[in-house]
Amino acid sequence: MGILSNLRGSRTQQGLPLTDGSPPSASVSNKKKWSNLMPLVVALVVIAEVAFLCRLDMANNAAFFDSWPEMFYKSHPSGEVQVYSVENIGIEALGGDQNSVTESCEEWLEREDAVVYSRDFGKDPIWVSGAEQEWKTCAVSCKFGYDPSKKIDAAFGLPQPRGVASVLRSMESASYYSENNIAQARGRGYNIVMTTSLSSDVPVGYFSWAEYDIMAPVMPKTETAFAAAFISNCGARNFRLEALVGLEKANIKIDSYGGCHRNHDGRVDKVEALKRYKFSLTFENSNEEDYVTEKFFQSLVAGTVPVVVGAPNIEDFAPSPGSILHIKELEDVQSVAKRMKYLAENPDAYNQSLRWKYEGPSDSFKALVDMAAVHSSCRLCIHLATDIREKEEKSSDFKKRPCKCTRGSETVYHLYVRERGGFEMDSIFLRSGNLTLEALEASVLMKFKYLKHVPVWKDERPESIRGGDELKVYRIYPVGLTQRQALYTFKFKGDADLRSYIENNPCAKFEVIFV
Repeated sequence: MGILSNLRGSRTQQGLPLTDGSPPSASVSNKKKWSNLMPLVVALVVIAEVAFLCRLDMANNAAFFDSWPEMFYKSHPSGEVQVYSVENIGIEALGGDQNSVTESCEEWLEREDAVVYSRDFGKDPIWVSGAEQEWKTCAVSCKFGYDPSKKIDAAFGLPQPRGVASVLRSMESASYYSENNIAQARGRGYNIVMTTSLSSDVPVGYFSWAEYDIMAPVMPKTETAFAAAFISNCGARNFRLEALVGLEKANIKIDSYGGCHRNHDGRVDKVEALKRYKFSLTFENSNEEDYVTEKFFQSLVAGTVPVVVGAPNIEDFAPSPGSILHIKELEDVQSVAKRMKYLAENPDAYNQSLRWKYEGPSDSFKALVDMAAVHSSCRLCIHLATDIREKEEKSSDFKKRPCKCTRGSETVYHLYVRERGGFEMDSIFLRSGNLTLEALEASVLMKFKYLKHVPVWKDERPESIRGGDELKVYRIYPVGLTQRQALYTFKFKGDADLRSYIENNPCAKFEVIFV
């Protein structure tokens, strides 16, 4: 009726007769014909209007759904499987009656699992007693200092008031400082341990991308001696001096710049001096797991092949297979000396040991040292904030969360994920018909790609090994594991193990390491 009324009105406004100028009798006859045809015309016009509006509505709806790229997270481990994720979309947004719209499991879970934590770390940051410092780039608001008006969350040393976490932080070897042993520190009452051990709550290591340019170019090896050594503590609690003497007895010429067995002036720039040698003696003062000091990383910067006495797991820190030599026991000295001679006399084999300098270090190396892209003080604040929320999640409000939605024979599981070094969690969903490790990784990747996520290490690494814009997953593991567990000992034993974990841990939270 609207279109016909508009046509009639337009003729009247223009001063035109409503008839076509026919004689009166013909006009009466025509009026009767029009009167008979009028219902049919009206019906056709109404149908045309309805069809037009429906097409317009369909177009609008198509555009609306196209604006939800996050609605469908697709993974293809075994055929076309859709893993849905809808973020912050309510029923009202569909522009329809709530009763006329079927809410997806993902939408329902987002709403029903949503809770408000009692503490907003943006407004109420983590406070650690210590030298005044604010970590503005940390994933959680993090302040160090003294403010009598603020309740501190943690402090270094013992004892601490009730409700304040006591923190032990040290980069020294437990072989010299027994209190740095994790078990002993726990026994003394420390809540949080920060040592070089990857099994500590917040590991602190000697490496940082900012300090060590490990991708610095390799310089010509101009020294006639095989190796350089910088050893000053002659009373080390391992066999490093015996190893040095053993190498010399095996006709390995060594220029020693340190206080022990010195035969060269030690007033040199260590890294610059090392660059001229094929090998460097990276001899630590104790053989302790994960205790890897600047000696090792300076050797990598210098572009020499490190010959190591120290951490029994030093291969974990190697930038690539075959890039280091390890004297595990004194009995290894002869075989290592033989290998040094072979490499020194065969340029192709030696260059193979330094191939990582041109192609980049292994993913395992990057996954290990990328942890330092987030300062240990920031990681302490993240650890404290995570612990505070985990304690709150034991309350009745959190136990009411469904964490899964079953419709018919299919169940949708609500999971959470964050990058290592991050704090806030993002939602992902897995369906019971595709509850697999492959689907988990695919969902994590699609989520972070949709968010246009930039890894925390992106601006820290040397440009040559930052990679492109694609994300590559190295590990996905439950939040709360130590870095030793996450990198080396934890692994789901297959899809069934993952399913069991998700079913027994409602709203399970995961952490991902990108390389």
